[in-house]
Amino acid sequence: MFNREALPPRILAVANQKGGVGKTTTAINLGTALAAVGETVLVIDLDPQGNASTGLGITRKAHQKSSYHVLIGEADLNDVIIESAIPRLDCSPATIDLLGAEIELSDLDRKTHRLADAIAKLIQHRTYSYILIDCPPSLNLLTINSLTAADAILVPLQCEFFALEGLSQLLKTVERVRTTLNPRLIIQGVVLTMFDKRNSLSEQVAADVREVLGEKVYQTVIPRNVRISEAPSYGKPVLLYDHTCVGSQAYIKLASEVIKRERELRAA
Repeated sequence: MFNREALPPRILAVANQKGGVGKTTTAINLGTALAAVGETVLVIDLDPQGNASTGLGITRKAHQKSSYHVLIGEADLNDVIIESAIPRLDCSPATIDLLGAEIELSDLDRKTHRLADAIAKLIQHRTYSYILIDCPPSLNLLTINSLTAADAILVPLQCEFFALEGLSQLLKTVERVRTTLNPRLIIQGVVLTMFDKRNSLSEQVAADVREVLGEKVYQTVIPRNVRISEAPSYGKPVLLYDHTCVGSQAYIKLASEVIKRERELRAA
C-alpha cells in the first residue's frame, strides 16, 4: 500500500485542441467528483475564456491575480488560488489577460516550463492529491506549458464524425512534448463525451475510438444531458446542481476509473 499523503500530486492536463468537446465541463466535474470522495484537488484554469473558473462559482473581479500573472512571473501560484464552494477543491482562476500570454511568454526564459516551475514551488507550501489543468482549445504555448507540467493527459473526445481526425493531431503533439520537453508524459485516458445512445453515429464513433486506442478509452461515457448544460449558468458543477442526474452519475464513475488507473500506475 502507498501513503497518499507522502506522494506529490498527480498532475493531469485536460486537453483537446477542438473546442466544444466538453473539456472544461470534464475538468470541473471530474475535480468535483474527486473532491467528493476525499481527494484534495486544484483546478488550474489556463483557458482565456475562464469557463472553469466561472463554472466553479468564482466570479471575475477587477485587478484579480490569475494564472496569467503566475505564467509571466508577477505572482506565485500559491497567492492566486481561491477556495471554491466545494470542500477540498481550489481553483487558480483565469482572466482575459491570458489572451496575450502567448506573445509575452515567447520573450521569457523557460517559456515552456513556466507552469511546471510554478507547480513545483506550490507543492512546497500546499498538499493536493490531484491538479487538473483546463487547457485552451488550441495547441498553443499555454497548452504546451500544461503538457510540460503534467504527468498525464486526459482527453475528452466528442462522439462526432471528425473525432479521430482531431485526436491524431493531439497524439502527435503529445509525442513531440514527450520526446523534447517532458519524458514522463503519458495518456491517462480518453473519455467519450456528449454520447447519445439514440444516435447510431455515437455508437460508431465509440467503437472506432475503442478499436484504435483500446484500454486507453475509459469505460465510462459522458452522455448528452440537459442538466450538464444548465449547471454552468448557475456557477455550479453538475454534481452540485443535480447530483442525481445521469450526467452527475457518469462523472462519479469517471472519477472512480481515474483513481483506479492512478493507483495502478503508482503501484507499478
